[in-house]
Amino acid sequence: MLASPLQLIDSFLLNYTIGDVLLLGFVGGLVAILPQRSLRMLGLHTIALGALLVITPASAMEPNSASVLASAFQYKLFGLVLLVLAPVLYAVGRR
Repeated sequence: MLASPLQLIDSFLLNYTIGDVLLLGFVGGLVAILPQRSLRMLGLHTIALGALLVITPASAMEPNSASVLASAFQYKLFGLVLLVLAPVLYAVGRR
């Protein structure tokens, strides 16, 4: 019996956490921003992702078998690093 596409996507995503999805979105956004060579846009993108990683509940980021990072604390720490780095990128960027 054929599985519906939604069931296939669901079975694939069960191995990942919201932190992994946010990191994938960050990399995808980074790839989209780099050709424009805008440090200000990169700074805004980094601030948004860092804030999302910090405010996401730790229970939603508990690692699964295929998680990128080993603990929810590492996702939170990565978010804090991005929040510290992002204003520097924004300030250095030209108009």
